[in-house]
Amino acid sequence: MSDSIEGLRRAPGAALSTDVVDDVLVVTIDRPGEPVNTLSPALVGEFEGVFLRVDQDLLIKAVVLISGKPDTFIAGADIEQFTTFRSAADAERVSRLGQDLLVRLERLRVPVVAAIHGACLGGGLEVALACRYRICTDHPKTTLAQPEVQLGLIPGMGGTQRLPRRVGLQAALDMILTGRNVRPRRALQTGLVDEVVHPAILREIAIDRARGLADGTRAPSRPGSRGPTSMLLEHNPLGRRVVFKKARASVLEKTHGNYPAPLAALEAVQAGYAGGFEHGQREESRLFGEMAMTDVSRQLVFIFFASNSLKKDPGVEAPAPEPRVVHKLGVLGAGFMGAGIASVAVQQGTLVRLKDTDTARIGKGLAGIRGVLQERLARKQITRHQLDDDMSLVGGSTDYSGFESADLVIEAVFEDLELKHRVLAEVEPVLDPLAIYASNTSTIPIARIADVAHRPERVLGMHFFSPVHRMPLLEVIVTPQTAREATVTAVAYGKRLGKTVIVVNDGPGFYTTRTLSAYMNEAGRLLDESAAIDAVDAALVEFGFPVGPITLLDEVGIDVGGKVGQVLADAFGERMAPSDAMRRVVVAGRTGRKGGKGFYLYDSTGKKGRVDEGVYELIAVPRREILKDEIVSRCVLAMVNEAARCLEEGILRSARDGDIGAVFGIGFPPFRGGPFRYIDGEGVGEIVDRLEDLNLRFAPRFAPAQLLVDMAAARRSFYPAER
Repeated sequence: MSDSIEGLRRAPGAALSTDVVDDVLVVTIDRPGEPVNTLSPALVGEFEGVFLRVDQDLLIKAVVLISGKPDTFIAGADIEQFTTFRSAADAERVSRLGQDLLVRLERLRVPVVAAIHGACLGGGLEVALACRYRICTDHPKTTLAQPEVQLGLIPGMGGTQRLPRRVGLQAALDMILTGRNVRPRRALQTGLVDEVVHPAILREIAIDRARGLADGTRAPSRPGSRGPTSMLLEHNPLGRRVVFKKARASVLEKTHGNYPAPLAALEAVQAGYAGGFEHGQREESRLFGEMAMTDVSRQLVFIFFASNSLKKDPGVEAPAPEPRVVHKLGVLGAGFMGAGIASVAVQQGTLVRLKDTDTARIGKGLAGIRGVLQERLARKQITRHQLDDDMSLVGGSTDYSGFESADLVIEAVFEDLELKHRVLAEVEPVLDPLAIYASNTSTIPIARIADVAHRPERVLGMHFFSPVHRMPLLEVIVTPQTAREATVTAVAYGKRLGKTVIVVNDGPGFYTTRTLSAYMNEAGRLLDESAAIDAVDAALVEFGFPVGPITLLDEVGIDVGGKVGQVLADAFGERMAPSDAMRRVVVAGRTGRKGGKGFYLYDSTGKKGRVDEGVYELIAVPRREILKDEIVSRCVLAMVNEAARCLEEGILRSARDGDIGAVFGIGFPPFRGGPFRYIDGEGVGEIVDRLEDLNLRFAPRFAPAQLLVDMAAARRSFYPAER
């Protein structure tokens, strides 16, 4: 063995270490000082050294690639390198280097086995696909995916070519175009992996299989088996044309053309079928380069970094106190939100005490928790044993017994200040003096709730979003009296629940409810002016919101929206006053989807149908067409202007928090980066001009935030200029 190879293998700070077991070279990937393995230029160089060693040492008969991280194989590319690209050619060059590396891996003199435990994502899966054999563990944290489209990119190391050849065109497109995770059993069924084993024997089995491939006692893996329909569609040009056409239509239906990466990925896959593997790789790298320079990718990469930085943010300025560990959680209110909070808590091993006024409500809450867990069981994300273990952690009560040992209590009762006061006054004497009391309120200022508290420094807000087990954001609300230790504990526990957490200062509606209300109020004003309900929704869905504001109000509950609107109108006056149309629908007693009747019609299963024409009779104004651009401009500018006011008033700690809060909490289009990124993209001066024009027509609703006026005058932006 040459000195240079030995030196590379033992170089300080190296990510790859090797161990020879008889004639099998075990290569362990473990980037020093990093929580997960990612592919970087330095790691590529280390792989080159391993390839050279294998070529020169003829005693090595096979290779096993395995991770030294506890729950990650390779989590994808090092996203930091994407920020260094200055042109599409730069990105294309990096893609070609990655492709060449994996071609060398694929053609290595000896068979290579990928031993996968934990996250195998993006470039990590592309590495595994280039191996001759893949084994993964049956652990819940083992997932395989090509999530590049979620960053506005496409697979760039041959993934668009190898994946369809491995699992079939339709299964590959489902993974590539959505970024969807594949669990171990599904991966085995499709042929994405060749075996699924227990984590304890992964290394041993991988070495055995590598040796079997080397001596010919085990045949190389073959593509997964597919049904006759799949074979018919994928093995002739006409059938593939049908698959590609349907896939393109599906992408456009879901993205409204706002995300170019899925279409580019589709083009790369198609190129491989039309012109062969090499041609497909060239097209993949070209399209990867183009996607890397789009504004959509820039915004999605920002969201990635911003959400990661929030994971390290304790919620208070440094030096931050140590958070208390939450061993036991008390939940007051066993309704939809209370049960939802309990359902995510038990999954993290927290003991939960659920309290409500009668046993029937508690029973319904426990059933709700079980329903969330059964959904995970059906998706093979947990086992039956885990479901039973999780349910054993929660108990119910009609009194406050058990609450004396709670570290954190979350109140999730109706949005009524008098009720919230009564609940706090009842439970506080029972609690440990160091216990934290959090209200899951969306509108009522925390300071007002804490008025009746003997320990207001232990009171804060934890605003979860519905449904709790699916929505990623948690808004922690603090008052000037809230203890720093209480804040960091709430933030740390929110992260433990898997939430992205922003901390905001107290005020009516806080941040998310306040900005969303400005947006939805303006949609209501458009109805006052005779806009069609479905036209308002359609315009804003096309802009990029997941649903339109009127549909959202039906989903949330028109009665709930009415209460929120009144709280904010009382706080902010005419600027936030609900529209006449909204008031009329609330008075009519329509509650939305939950009541089977709202702005839209609903069938017995709750499925939305067409607009209920009876609403127009309630609104009592003749319909007329309002231009789509007018609808979008008014609703979006109302939202971003309110976001700027929140930053100006100190409700928000930073523009970053405002952008992540809006994207993860209220559906602001991710590809636009959030309200503050949107303002920067349009230009602060341009936004101020548009607001002033609207305010001439609709004063005082569109008076620009003073912060925006000052920034426009100084030609400043919220974020530094980017590439």
